[in-house]
Amino acid sequence: MKIKEIIQHLESYAPLSTQESYDNSGLICGDASAEISGVLLALDCTESIVDEAIQKNCNLIIAHHPIVFKGLKSFTGKNYVERTLIKAIKNDIAIYAIHTNLDNYRFGVNHKIGQLLGLNNLRILEPKRDNQVKIVVFVPEAHISDVQAAMFSAGAGHIGNYDSCSFNSAGIGTFRALDGANPFVGKMNEIHSENEIRLEMICRSEQVQSVIQAMEKVHPYEEVACDIIPLKNQDPYQGAGMLGELEKPMSTLDFLTRLKSTFNCGVIRHTHLFKEEIQRVAFCGGSGSFLLNKAKASSADIFITGDYKYHDFFDAENQIIIADIGHYESEQFTSELIADLLKEKNITFAVRFAETNTNPVKYF
Repeated sequence: MKIKEIIQHLESYAPLSTQESYDNSGLICGDASAEISGVLLALDCTESIVDEAIQKNCNLIIAHHPIVFKGLKSFTGKNYVERTLIKAIKNDIAIYAIHTNLDNYRFGVNHKIGQLLGLNNLRILEPKRDNQVKIVVFVPEAHISDVQAAMFSAGAGHIGNYDSCSFNSAGIGTFRALDGANPFVGKMNEIHSENEIRLEMICRSEQVQSVIQAMEKVHPYEEVACDIIPLKNQDPYQGAGMLGELEKPMSTLDFLTRLKSTFNCGVIRHTHLFKEEIQRVAFCGGSGSFLLNKAKASSADIFITGDYKYHDFFDAENQIIIADIGHYESEQFTSELIADLLKEKNITFAVRFAETNTNPVKYF
C-alpha cells in the first residue's frame, strides 16, 4: 500500500479544506508514492519520534500536530523543527499531519474526548458555516437517474444521517444549436423545447469539482446548464468544540476527580467551583478558549480545554466553570482515533503507537 492511499483514506473523513487558515495539515515531507513498511502514530513529531520510527521500521509518521507551522528558510539543524525534518528525510521517513481538519470532524478529536467522559447527545459546539453549496443542474427526463446516481456517488446529497437527498422539479428547457454545435437533441439553428428535470442537491465545497466532473461525464448535453450556489447554512457535522451531557448529574468534585483520572492530568487549573453539580459539559481539545462564549450560551456547567491564559479565566464571571486540563492531556488519545480510522482500510503493514511522551510540560 502506498502512502498516498492512506492519505486519501484519512482525508475522506477530514479533508484538508476543513483545516483552519493558520494550520499546516497534510504531507509535510516524504514521497507520497512510496510503499509503506509501517506507520507510527503520535501526537507530535519530534526527533525522538523519528528515532522511534527508525527503530520500528516505520517509514510513515502520522502526527496530530504539524511539525512545520511557519515557513522555513534554511535546514541547518539550528532548532528541533529543522533537526526533525533533516533526520526524517535522511531516513526516507514521511511525516503526515492531521490537525484542525481532524478537530473539526464530527467524529474526530472532540468526539473521542466526549466518549472518554461518558457523555451522551454529543454535538458540535460551534458548527462551521459557508462550507456547503447547492448544485442545480437541468437534465432531460430520460437521463435523470444516471445523473443523480453519478452525483450521489461523488459525494453530493448527504444531509446529516441521510444520503441520496435531492429535489426534482419538472419544466421545459429551450435552446437553439448554433453553427459549430453538436446537439444531443434538436436541429441546427432551430429553437428546441425539451422536457427537463431541475435537479438540486447539496454538497460540501471541497466536493464541488468531483461532483461536477461526475455529473458531466454522464449528462447527455454538449453544454450543461448548471448553477453552483454558496450556502450560509450551519453544518452540524463539522466545526469546533463539542457539547454533551452526563446521564445523571455528578457532584463537581467527583466530576473533576474523574476528569483528572481519565486524562492523567498533572493538575487541573480551574475557576471558582460555584456549581455543586455538573451535567452539561462543553469541551474542546487543545487550545479552545475562543469557544468560551459558545460554551456559556449553551448553558454548559463546565468548559474543558487547554492552554488557558491568566486573564481569560476572569471571563467565566461565575456563569460557567473553566477547567484547563492541559493541551497534551486533552489530545493524548488522538492516536487511538487515527488508528480506528485506519482499521477501516485493508491494512497490510504494521500500525504502531509511539511510546515516547512528547509533552514538553512537566509538573513538580
